[in-house]
Amino acid sequence: MNAPTTPSADGRTTGDAGERGWFTRPGAQEGPPRIPEGAASSRRTGGPAGRRGTTPGPASAGAPEAGPSPDALLIRRTLAEIEPSADKAVSYFYALLFLRHPGLRALFPAAMDTQRDRLFRALLTAARHVDDTATLTEYLSQLGRGHRKYGTESAHYPAVGECLIGALAHYARDSWNADAEAAWVRAYTAISQIMIDAAAEDARTSPAWWQAEIVSHESRTPDIAVVTVRPDRPYSFRAGQYTSLETPWWPRVWRNYSFSCAPRPDGLLSFHVKAVPAGWVSRALVHRARPGDVIRLGPPTGSMTVDHGSDNGLLCLGGGTGIAPIKALVEDVARHGRSRPVDVFYGARRNDDLYDIDTMLRLQKSHRWLMVRPVISDGPTLGLSGQLPQVVRKYGPWNAYDAYLSGPPGMIRSGVDTLVGIGMPADRIRHDSLDELTASAT
Repeated sequence: MNAPTTPSADGRTTGDAGERGWFTRPGAQEGPPRIPEGAASSRRTGGPAGRRGTTPGPASAGAPEAGPSPDALLIRRTLAEIEPSADKAVSYFYALLFLRHPGLRALFPAAMDTQRDRLFRALLTAARHVDDTATLTEYLSQLGRGHRKYGTESAHYPAVGECLIGALAHYARDSWNADAEAAWVRAYTAISQIMIDAAAEDARTSPAWWQAEIVSHESRTPDIAVVTVRPDRPYSFRAGQYTSLETPWWPRVWRNYSFSCAPRPDGLLSFHVKAVPAGWVSRALVHRARPGDVIRLGPPTGSMTVDHGSDNGLLCLGGGTGIAPIKALVEDVARHGRSRPVDVFYGARRNDDLYDIDTMLRLQKSHRWLMVRPVISDGPTLGLSGQLPQVVRKYGPWNAYDAYLSGPPGMIRSGVDTLVGIGMPADRIRHDSLDELTASAT
């Protein structure tokens, strides 16, 4: 992998980028290039760039907003050129990776239909934020920790970088030159080093994954199950977070699920799983898994968590199985013993789809600060009727609340737009990342 030049996809060499990039084994260099400073940091509207979305925040008061760095401009020009042929670029990237480094194929699932664009997309997302040190570090640190469960090692990063450059050089020929390549080398060197460092730090205190035995499997509807597991070692997380699950029936295929409970004294973890058409992991967990089966858990992640130092109320919108982390948040507030208002709008298409309404109403009966409102979008109901975000608009005011949204991507988009439209600041809206939600719905 050590090479003085970067081979392009058609066999040409494109300069001396390898002199200081990822072609030396990560860790052998003195450190990644310094990421340009001065860009306004991003404010989170709920969690990782991973599963929790991010939105750009304002620059510091009184300080002029810095423009994009030269490297950022070159990278964005490349991204704009490959966007129309992104699918082909992704396929070309993996073809190069598996042809040049066949040993890496074992790190990926047998079928690549869902996995295919995730690594490439993550790399491009990171490169797009090359000027935003805070967002980049947070996103990549999480990504580096999460990649441990795939068996990723520091020695794998040079191969990925080499093939990323090959794919970019092939599909961005109009904007590709020595300067563009050097910008990408600097960006990827920084990207890979952040991920390597985060993984190494995490390895000192946590395993790459946990084994977890299923101790309870409760069918709530024909396609929804509540799955409770016992990890093989202590597992620390916060209410509102999520993890990734791998079943024994689909090795190396991981899907994200939110915890449906706050941390419990007995250490058990619960998840609400809906089987979706062609969903490998979801259908296995709903229809095939039984008590005694052992699955794997990745590390907990996400920041859709409660700030217990704030007196703000919680406005919670949960659609479908998105009620799972909302239930965990309610339990978390109850555990901390503070009477702060929590308003839950629980949305579903039909009354029969409110599979966890009895649990939520029991919680409401136990806690006077909790209000639960079921909302039905289709069909008759004795409760509230309409689209969840529009119903929420009719209540309030919400100026003393933080918002938590969990459910289908469309509901979250509409919910964020509605809340911002009625004046809620974006940095008080927490939700699951739309990219991760879409990728996890299988």
